[in-house]
Amino acid sequence: MAIQWFPGHMAKARRQVEEKLKLVDFVMELVDARAPLSSQNPMLQEVLQNKPKLIILMKKDLADKNETEKWISYFNDNNVKAIAINVNEQADIQKIIQIAKELGQDKMDKLMKKGIQPRAARAMIVGIPNVGKSTLINRLAKKNIAKTGDRPGVTKQQLWIKVKKDFELLDTPGILWPKFEDELVGYRLAALGTIKDQLLSLQDIVAFVITYFQEHYPQLIEERYNIDRDMTDMWDIFVAIGKQRGCLESGGNVNFDKVSDIVIRDLRTGRLGRVSLESADG
Repeated sequence: MAIQWFPGHMAKARRQVEEKLKLVDFVMELVDARAPLSSQNPMLQEVLQNKPKLIILMKKDLADKNETEKWISYFNDNNVKAIAINVNEQADIQKIIQIAKELGQDKMDKLMKKGIQPRAARAMIVGIPNVGKSTLINRLAKKNIAKTGDRPGVTKQQLWIKVKKDFELLDTPGILWPKFEDELVGYRLAALGTIKDQLLSLQDIVAFVITYFQEHYPQLIEERYNIDRDMTDMWDIFVAIGKQRGCLESGGNVNFDKVSDIVIRDLRTGRLGRVSLESADG
């Protein structure tokens, strides 16, 4: 089942990216460290073409550390520079600035050979909605320039931001692609809050998360909700979690919507532990 999702402002954003690409020396593409490939926009890859790129795996503090290391190796093996960061760690912010200077140096050297005074390196920052782009920009600029929010699609226009004297950053709205041909991509992004919850049934999203955890992180879900790792019936699992977490209605029935809200919130905030929903091993 292909999941359709393509608001008009995202079509406009794609055109803006194509138009502005010639103004920058390299691109910083943000992905979610918990699902790096699924959160890479294939449509953007077409647009960016051969422009030098730095992939920034965001929210590394919420992701499985071993999987994140594998993903960095995966991108490096494909000749793309990659780094995993936590926006609240100043050392990680400094690493980005240093790598950005290195990526812009080639352009500066060419300008100097032509006798042109070097300028600040110019980068475009791109990524899907709600990946943490605005927060990163504010950390880099050390001021609240970009709007932030916990819902997809907060940034609606392009902005140039000065980062010290090192480089200038062109912000762009978060862009999704027309549809998810792979249903698993849609479920991963929905689970992480990248696409609006209304696009898919929240109960279906949570069922996907629980199934994935039972296969890859059984001890975490067992510890958090006190359910037997051998339990396979999703109805029974929802009931067990609901009773354990007090999601009861009059008559003693479990409210599955409340169970779904709890599980998805636990996943997104890291209460379920540091996990990845996608493996570089395939």
